[in-house]
Amino acid sequence: MIEDTGERVIPENMSITNELLIEHVARYHFAVSFIESGRVLDVASGAGFGTHIVAKKKKKQIEEVVGLDIDQEVLSYAKKTYYHPKSSFHYADVTDYESLKSFGLFDTIMSFETYEHVEAERAFLTNLYQLLKPGGRLILSTPFGQGRGKPCGSPFHVHQITPEEFHHLFDDFEFQSIDYYVQKGALIQREDEKHLAHYPLGIAVCHK
Repeated sequence: MIEDTGERVIPENMSITNELLIEHVARYHFAVSFIESGRVLDVASGAGFGTHIVAKKKKKQIEEVVGLDIDQEVLSYAKKTYYHPKSSFHYADVTDYESLKSFGLFDTIMSFETYEHVEAERAFLTNLYQLLKPGGRLILSTPFGQGRGKPCGSPFHVHQITPEEFHHLFDDFEFQSIDYYVQKGALIQREDEKHLAHYPLGIAVCHK
């Protein structure tokens, strides 16, 4: 049994009506529609259920899906619980390019609810960009809050950025296009300025 930190999503230990579980699972099913072929990276894969969703849903199209996490205990759980011939789970520090480069380049990179935990955010985003093949897609989500450097409600988060800051998160990177979405529970839809305040989470789909 792995420790429940209050943010850890472990489907086997949660009710099917749990909002946190529903929200996380919905993001992976959303991402599946953008995955066409090649290699897929799941950053901070946690218990492994999301990596498994992609492996199962896209097994005929992809070469593999790689789950990376910094927690050895949760990696062990993922390997035991979510085995699939198209997936694998490995240790890596996403802020350290030296620990990442051996995994090669990817056609799709998923990073869900990770950014807000990372103090070295510039190194984190730069590493994701470097790991993404030209023509590939980065799908990244993060909760909205009071802004960079300001206190937020979660003791696990460095900060929670505003929607405006989220829009500028990728200014230093050369993406062909970026589409923004918002999420509330299982509902994910294109960002709409009029209703933005009603959605606590943002998702960016970045095409390199």
